[in-house]
Amino acid sequence: MELLYRSTRDSAVQVTASQAILKGLSADGGLFVPDTIPALDVDLDDLAKMDYQETAYAVMSRFLTDFTEEELKDCIRKAYDEKFDTPEIAPLAKADGAYYLELFHGATIAFKDMALSILPHLMTVSARKNQVKHEIVILTATSGDTGKAALAGFADVPGTRIVVFYPKNGVSPIQEKQMVTQKGANVKVIGIHGNFDDAQSGVKAIFGDREMEREMAEAGFQFSSANSINIGRLVPQIVYYVYAYAKLYANGEIEKNEKINIVVPTGNFGNILAAYYAKQMGLPVAKLICASNENKVLFDFFQTGSYDRNREFILTSSPSMDILISSNLERLIYRIAGSDDRTDAELMKNLTEKGVYEITPAMREKLHDFYGNFAAEDETARTIRGMYEKTGYVIDPHTAVASCVYGKYKADTADETKTVIASTASPYKFTRSVMSAVGQECEGKDDFQLADELSQISGTEVPKAVEEIRTAPVLHDTVVEIADMKAAVKEFLGM
Repeated sequence: MELLYRSTRDSAVQVTASQAILKGLSADGGLFVPDTIPALDVDLDDLAKMDYQETAYAVMSRFLTDFTEEELKDCIRKAYDEKFDTPEIAPLAKADGAYYLELFHGATIAFKDMALSILPHLMTVSARKNQVKHEIVILTATSGDTGKAALAGFADVPGTRIVVFYPKNGVSPIQEKQMVTQKGANVKVIGIHGNFDDAQSGVKAIFGDREMEREMAEAGFQFSSANSINIGRLVPQIVYYVYAYAKLYANGEIEKNEKINIVVPTGNFGNILAAYYAKQMGLPVAKLICASNENKVLFDFFQTGSYDRNREFILTSSPSMDILISSNLERLIYRIAGSDDRTDAELMKNLTEKGVYEITPAMREKLHDFYGNFAAEDETARTIRGMYEKTGYVIDPHTAVASCVYGKYKADTADETKTVIASTASPYKFTRSVMSAVGQECEGKDDFQLADELSQISGTEVPKAVEEIRTAPVLHDTVVEIADMKAAVKEFLGM
């Protein structure tokens, strides 16, 4: 049976999975959501025997129903290969009473690789299925990790170009070096004077510009998105939660159908939404624990039912979560509104115009799956240090936010349910923050020297992704004002 996708802001808009992947965003500004969440109708004993690629097919084939078995398996095979430094793709590490799901073993050492290694393949198959003649231009804003993972995924992919905008002073030095050294004739990296929300709002405005769309079509181009708003990003993320559960069962860590908790550090809400979708599919999940940094707009939302982005934007040591407009939350809002597109559209209009919206008490009651909390900067650093001193395991600041919030959750609830924590980036991506947190002297050392020292104290190898950029030349040095983003895209495309 074919699963179709609707826009959260106009449910009359109905598309196939491949069309949703190609469009990225609905013309009305809404996000594409599946008509229903399909059941994970595979016996757990069978899932337990599957490798990552087989698990990916079991999950993704339920959502991407207009892909043939051959097409989808080919995309999976091309995505989850030797680009990852372990055949497990997403291994589990047990530390201090929790299971850390390491999502950073891909080409750019962050969890975005898990979806962005497959999205280019899903997109090129989707273009072929829908007889797309135009060149696809991927337009993306990044808070640090999406950008490099998307660049690496789309570099030199025929029939595509990619433009990535990032906040010039809002990412770590290694994140920036990863992006500005990216090779590929079809790639462009542009810094902006502003923060991530400015970059994301600018990209959304370009997507919604009908005059620009017409000009693009005349020049032989069409836009799509590699941001987490694309359903082709979200569906592959569901896979690793299913895989983690199956591996815990296979390894005798949990009983069959025993419920687990999942903790996710998140700013844009996509990664925890994928865990929510996994639960809706039937994965035995108890609580979904949403971990925020000091940009705690999501924590406040879960506390009050009011989403308010009218606040100071704080630059933290976990920059991928420095976000005040959590785009993927809209998919949850649509669901708890009873799939009411008018309610969703009105709330999102309020967010755009006033920077705030409030959900109804009936909608709040449907958030019982979630627990929200946040970690301040000093708490994040203490968590990194405490974990290292107690276990020798080194975690990055985003993972530390999750670990800290998990500690608060246990203190609040005394819940001892076995718990998986999404470890979203390698500590090597944030060497200065990590080494400072564990008490090492950082003054006068660059991030690559600190990576070498991190290798010594942790007993782990410096990842290839860091070694590759150590001496790589800067290929992208464009920085623009927010108002000039559209002009920068046109210039890159020769329009």
